[in-house]
Order: sequence, then C-alpha cells, then structure tokens
Amino acid sequence: MTHETENRIPLDDLLVFHQLARSLTSSFDLDTILRTILEHMERFIEADLWTLLMLDETRQELYYAIAAGGEEAALRDLRVKVGEGVAGWVVQHGETLIVPESSDDPRMNNLRKARPHQVRSVIALPLRGRKGTCGAIEIFNPRADQLSDYTIAFLHILADHAAIAIENARDVARIQQLTITDDTTGLYNVRHLYDVLSRELDRCVSHDLPVSLAFIDLDRFKLVNDEHGHLTGSELLARTGRRLRELSRKQDCCFRYGGDEFVILMPETDAQTALAQAGLLHRGLMSTLFQMKSGLPLTVSASVGLSTAPADGTTMHAVIAAADRRMYAVKTDGRGQVRGS
Repeated sequence: MTHETENRIPLDDLLVFHQLARSLTSSFDLDTILRTILEHMERFIEADLWTLLMLDETRQELYYAIAAGGEEAALRDLRVKVGEGVAGWVVQHGETLIVPESSDDPRMNNLRKARPHQVRSVIALPLRGRKGTCGAIEIFNPRADQLSDYTIAFLHILADHAAIAIENARDVARIQQLTITDDTTGLYNVRHLYDVLSRELDRCVSHDLPVSLAFIDLDRFKLVNDEHGHLTGSELLARTGRRLRELSRKQDCCFRYGGDEFVILMPETDAQTALAQAGLLHRGLMSTLFQMKSGLPLTVSASVGLSTAPADGTTMHAVIAAADRRMYAVKTDGRGQVRGS
C-alpha cells in the first residue's frame, strides 16, 4: 500500500498537466501556445529564467521565441547555431541536457559569457514532435532540490505535449497560408485582397488614415503565351510576381488579381506618395530582364492605375474600380505608364 502511494502522481501535478493540455488544445495561435508553455513551466519548477527557442530550419539556427524573467528584449536578436552551446546541442541530439552548478561543461561557455555570475546551472529539454525536434526549452538556475528523476520525467511529458501543439499550430498556419496564396506566383490571392483591403478601409474611416492601391496589368501578355507557350507564360508570371514583391516596400502587400493583373496595396499612403512609389516600382519592373529556364530572355511592360481612399471612396468597389479605370486609360493612351488621377 505504501509503495503504491509513493508512486502516485500528486494531484497538483496532475492539475498542471490537465490545465496545460486543455490550454494547448484550445488555441492554434503559436505565440499563445509558447506563452502557455512557459507559464506552466514556471508553475511546476522554480528557477531564475525560462526560455523557449525555436528552430529556423532554413538557416539551421535557434532563436529566442519567448522568455520569462524579464529577459525577452535582451535575447530577441540572439541566434544559436544548431550544435553550438546548450540549446544547439539539445536540438542536434534530441536529448535532454542537465548541467549542475559545479560543472565546467564547455557548452555553458557562451551562456556564462553573456550573463557572467548569473548562469550557474541549466536544464535544457528538446521539443520533439512527430516531424523531429523543433526547438528547446532552457531552465536556468533551477532549485537544486527540485532536480529529481520525477521532476525531469514530468518536464519531458510537458515538453512532448508542447512540441505536438507547436507542430499543430504550424500545420494550421501552413494550411491558412495556402488558402490565401496564388499557386502560380506565390503572391496573395484576390480573396485575401478583399479581406485586407476591407480592414484597411475600416482603418481609413475610423482613424483617418489614407490607403492607396495600384492596379497593374501586363501589356500584350497574350503574345508571350502565343509565341512561347503557356509554360513560359506561367514562368514569366511567377518571376514577375517575385519581382513586384522585391520592388515593393515592406509595409505593402502584393496580390495576383487574376490572369496577368496584379494589385499592390499601400497602407497609410497618400496619393502623392503612392504615385512616387508606383513610379519607382514601374521603372524597376520595366527594366528587369527575366531569364527563363529555357534560356530565353524576356521583359515585361505594364500599365498601372492608382486610387486612394478616402478621396476615391471608402468601399472596396469604389477603390478598385477607380484604379482599374485609370489603368484602362493608360492602355488607351499607349500603355506602359502610371496614372494616379
């Protein structure tokens, strides 16, 4: 009877696990999930600092996604290479690492240099999901009397459930991204344009902030399909979309409206600024030489019409129609120009 009682999980710990499981399954927002993980870690084990690092698979680096203990701002720009330091080792090997206070483990060198006299010990756990290790949790200077096998085992359970929740959130984000992305160009699609433009027009009305829209139509694009085939035409559309994104400002959104038509949405941008930016973009696009996979060099010409809310209206139909009307006026006048009024 005594042995059974000793092996029972304390009710408080079961409640922590139950609350974490409910919290992680109630949201697919990644930031909410990460904060929930650290909040429950803080409740379960006392320490000076908790951090959660996520893996950037492309660069094979870890970045500090979130931190408790007032260190989030200080860690925001730091990166850890996979295989380097405590977190890098944990992600590379997919194993937990416990470094006690008396250790001179070389993997602690970077941490101790960054925070002299502050980092004495650490527990680092991998976030292992179905698709591999996606990050790590670091717990700095945990209380020595809490480093029992039971505590470490329970932390593993929490970390494993956290990893599954993170993967689920990322999968949902990928699916959502697919629903708003045009297959050919990789730009946002017209359905997403309507959503974003609607929100920007609401801001325009409620906060008196201008929003401008550039409607871009490629000139005589049908000739590319007729002379070089639809595969080349699709490739040129894709390259044009990427070039428009490169030429646009960070705050602007690029959309494929349909066929060979594109839209650039410019939040908080008045008519004069929009005309200057559209002119730069137009010149950059017209001067770009696109080298096709076949080796064929191609260029594009475009006619651009601009509109600005609230001057041109505060409804989606009014703003898009005004830009479309000016674009067709450019077509009528000889193509290859930008018109703002």
